[in-house]
Amino acid sequence: MVHNCPTLWIFMYLCRLKCLKEHHKVMKKEKRDNYTFLTHAPVHHVIFTMAIPTIISMLSTSLYNLADTYFVGSINTQSVAAVGVSFAAMAVIQAIGFFFGHGAGNYVSRQLGAKHTEEAQKMATTGFVLSFLTGLLIAILGHVFLTPLCLLMGSTPTILPYTERYLGIILLGAPFMTTSLTLNNLMRFQGNTMYAMKGIMSGVLLNLILAPLLILYFQMGITGAAVATLISQCFGCAMLFWMTHKGENIRIRLSNFTPTRAFAKEIIFGGTPSLSRQGLGSIATLMLNVAAGAFGDAAIAGMSIVTRISFFTYAMVIGLGQGFQPLCGFCYGAKLYDRVKEAYFFCIKCGTVFLGVCALLGFIFSTSIISIFRDDAAVVAVGSVALRWQVLSFPLVASIVLTNMLMQTIRKPVRANIVAAARSGLFFIPLIFILPYFFGLLGVEMCQMWADCCSFAVAVPFRQMAWRVCSHLIIIRWMLTGATRHASRNVVSCSKTVTLPSPTIMQKAVPTTSTRVARRLTRR
Repeated sequence: MVHNCPTLWIFMYLCRLKCLKEHHKVMKKEKRDNYTFLTHAPVHHVIFTMAIPTIISMLSTSLYNLADTYFVGSINTQSVAAVGVSFAAMAVIQAIGFFFGHGAGNYVSRQLGAKHTEEAQKMATTGFVLSFLTGLLIAILGHVFLTPLCLLMGSTPTILPYTERYLGIILLGAPFMTTSLTLNNLMRFQGNTMYAMKGIMSGVLLNLILAPLLILYFQMGITGAAVATLISQCFGCAMLFWMTHKGENIRIRLSNFTPTRAFAKEIIFGGTPSLSRQGLGSIATLMLNVAAGAFGDAAIAGMSIVTRISFFTYAMVIGLGQGFQPLCGFCYGAKLYDRVKEAYFFCIKCGTVFLGVCALLGFIFSTSIISIFRDDAAVVAVGSVALRWQVLSFPLVASIVLTNMLMQTIRKPVRANIVAAARSGLFFIPLIFILPYFFGLLGVEMCQMWADCCSFAVAVPFRQMAWRVCSHLIIIRWMLTGATRHASRNVVSCSKTVTLPSPTIMQKAVPTTSTRVARRLTRR
């Protein structure tokens, strides 16, 4: 009778369905627990989960520039060169976005790792507001000094009208570009890389639609490329802001804006390495344009194409490093130093193998790759030689980038700034003056390769110093916690009435030599 009762079967089915829904809710909640995931899940799983959306975001960001370069290539060489020259200004705008995004984001990840949520919320809003205001200031000053700025970046008389037209429109989107990068990095440091990716991708996809439509169909030329980028940046910024109100993301509320001296200090410490890297990258691009300009517009166009290709290739490693940073921040805040080291070397291995393969392909097919962007014999001749030299140092870049991000996240600002500045500033800028003097155009083409080699020689010793500090902290932590607990257990076993205070109370009561050493090491 029971088996033949339809009502009972329906009831059992509904109960099962409800149980499945409840199980799904529980699993979903557990999946969103970023703290547990970042501090306890297998390292390779965390890295790829964090890195893949971040890599897609980085590739998407570089597609803004590659799309413009590709479609503008159908107009003339001057337009390609103008986009390349403007890249220096765009790099400055991006540097500001990364400065506030990394400065606020590093602090947010450490505070979330230490479970100080309120402080993280205040910092997120503070970084966002300051980023927007700085972007607005750049837009105003950029338009006031537009012509001198274009000349400063290396525009020749033939390129200047195209540069002014393109850059004048791009600068209007400066506040939205800075805040987009800030919001993207804030969500990434919280471990919510999927939301960051969706926000960035929305703007990129719109740009890929608008660029050919405005440049080719409506025949707007380089103006169409700039308008497409501007609209896409504004739309992407709006989508990223909307994403901050989804999932476990910290909500951006103006009531949390806290422009204190302490927060400013944390943003500077965490953000200056990114500013150094991006800002000096802009200066390096400027110097490169000036050095290449001595050999004609084709040289500027060829070198700008190689710069875009290299940036696109590095996006994978930078994305891998940015996927590493949330894990690094959370685990460093939770004092899981061995896990930080394990994740770092895993990323180094993956990045080096990837760039090694790219180097091989780039060396073999250099001419074909450059020809994709501009079918001009003079441009291809310069670009293909420069690309062959550039790819020789590709395998070294993973160690440079990841060491910089490690130092930045664990709050070692001096070392982080030196490593960040080395590749584009400390070595590249002197070499871009010295090498062309002795080797002419060949000196311009091989400059970045030699700068990378010198930067690698600086990054490796700094990495070793960081691991020594982490090893000391692990030992000191054991002295303060493990040894005390062991002693407490021994005392309790001998006498029920005798107990030792907890390690935390002991640390607060008496600042021992070990605690003082630990404080010095963490401040270093």
